[in-house]
Amino acid sequence: MNKSDLPFLTVNELSIKIKSKEVSPVEVIEAYLERIEALEPQLHSYITVCGDQAIALAKKAENEIVSGEYLGALHGIPIACKDQWWTKGIRTTGGSTILQNFIPDQDATVMSKIRKSGGILIGKTNLTEFAMAYTYRYPYGIPTNPWDITRMPGGSSAGSASATAAYTCATSLGEDTGGSIRGPAAYCGIVGLRPTQGRVSRYGLLGSSWSQDTIGPMSRTVEDCAITLEAIAGYDPKDKYTWKVPVPNYLEQLNQNIQGLRIGVLKECTYSDNVDVEVQESTLAAINKLDELGARISEISFPDSINARAITSAITYPEGASTHSQLMQNHIRDYDHNMRITLLAGSLIPAQTYYKAQQLRQVVREGFLKLFESVDLIALPTSASPAPKIIDQPGLGSKEAFLEETFAPKKTLTSLSNLTGTPSISIPCGFSSDGLPIGLQLIGRPMDEVTVLKASYAYQQATNWHNRRPPIS
Repeated sequence: MNKSDLPFLTVNELSIKIKSKEVSPVEVIEAYLERIEALEPQLHSYITVCGDQAIALAKKAENEIVSGEYLGALHGIPIACKDQWWTKGIRTTGGSTILQNFIPDQDATVMSKIRKSGGILIGKTNLTEFAMAYTYRYPYGIPTNPWDITRMPGGSSAGSASATAAYTCATSLGEDTGGSIRGPAAYCGIVGLRPTQGRVSRYGLLGSSWSQDTIGPMSRTVEDCAITLEAIAGYDPKDKYTWKVPVPNYLEQLNQNIQGLRIGVLKECTYSDNVDVEVQESTLAAINKLDELGARISEISFPDSINARAITSAITYPEGASTHSQLMQNHIRDYDHNMRITLLAGSLIPAQTYYKAQQLRQVVREGFLKLFESVDLIALPTSASPAPKIIDQPGLGSKEAFLEETFAPKKTLTSLSNLTGTPSISIPCGFSSDGLPIGLQLIGRPMDEVTVLKASYAYQQATNWHNRRPPIS
């Protein structure tokens, strides 16, 4: 096949060709680098492109495979990683000029696992500064959405979503604190999974919220998401919050049989007036398709869901301010305007407010987990609307706009999983009249990514949304 066609293969398809030696990892990396060169002037998905390093690793992978040392489905596959965790010998900026010259001397655990699996880092992707607050003054270029470059790709894992959707990487990694994997996945029409908190190590992460940050895969198909998750999941003695539980072979457990699977439609989040009509219609159509595939659909209620965003904000703001307290002393003027305001606001939140929010978090978690006594998965929209226009000025403009951004019910859709530590996925389920992607969100029990992926796979196989390509070229 033509080298220029290689980026349009899935990881699963590409791995078969690499393993059989039909395709060389060097050809694959070259094809992706050529596509990056062509599209990056429009996308700004990457902060650092690791061209020379990727070619060298591709040659190494080729020699290993020819010698019979095939490492698995990611061997020789180009992977993009959000520029939010350490990469040995490669700068890690966190999307900020403050760390523009920071070159770690070791890898984060997820990066070590990617390298061990034979995956090849093709680049570090763009993000909102330190994965917090919508950034106005992106120092490495404003990331755009490949479906419409006047639109946001989402935050904070903007570049990973944009690059994956535009076929400038085969699969990618993002990080999710309040929806930063799932929101961009919905906006860009890809699959994004926030694993159970503790499923993936955060050692080496430039985090913002110690109690909610979670690293996960962003891919074009459910199969590729499963492959990527298996590579990075597992207990890590360097991260005391990881769980000592086995990591399943997620790919092998995918199948289309969801007969009898109980799925609850979360009424407060699905039928809300805050959800755009087209998003609601696409979500309900997707749920109806799951019903046709044999799932048992019911409606469930959880009134506390409307408070999730407010509780999350009262936790992430002060935790972020605490994380950045030393940098703020010397670099407060070097932060992006929106980030500076976010950190200063977080510094002013009283300790008793943070403590109360953590108590409310436990109340929400206990109530939310009880829902799984009657259902296996919970369905709702990923985002209340398709991708908005890119913000072209700093700040929110008014007190009302700040309250809308921080506490509005429409912002709560992804916050539930972060508060409760549950696995949650966004999968493409339609397009708006403007041709913008819409995402369906499925939430599962803690450590039950298998069921989340299985239902997502069944839906994907029965629809064609994941095969559509964005118009950018």
